[in-house]
Amino acid sequence: MTTTLNSFETAGATNLEEAITEAITEARTTCELNGSDSAGCAVAWDIVEELQAEKADQQQAKSKKTSLDNYCDRHPDSVECLIYDL
Repeated sequence: MTTTLNSFETAGATNLEEAITEAITEARTTCELNGSDSAGCAVAWDIVEELQAEKADQQQAKSKKTSLDNYCDRHPDSVECLIYDL
């Protein structure tokens, strides 16, 4: 098996769907070649699960923005949104 979770950790949100699709395809192939009870099959599906969890976490993080966060996204130079280093 050539896929590792590390290769997908740096994938952006736009590439995450593609990474999940590729991981599913590879998991199916690995399980067909090595058997559904093999360690390689279990690892391959663990990678799919981790990628799907990352996607869910990213979607949840987007929805947890406060009204101030949304305002600052639209008006980053406003006084309320300035961050000062002391």
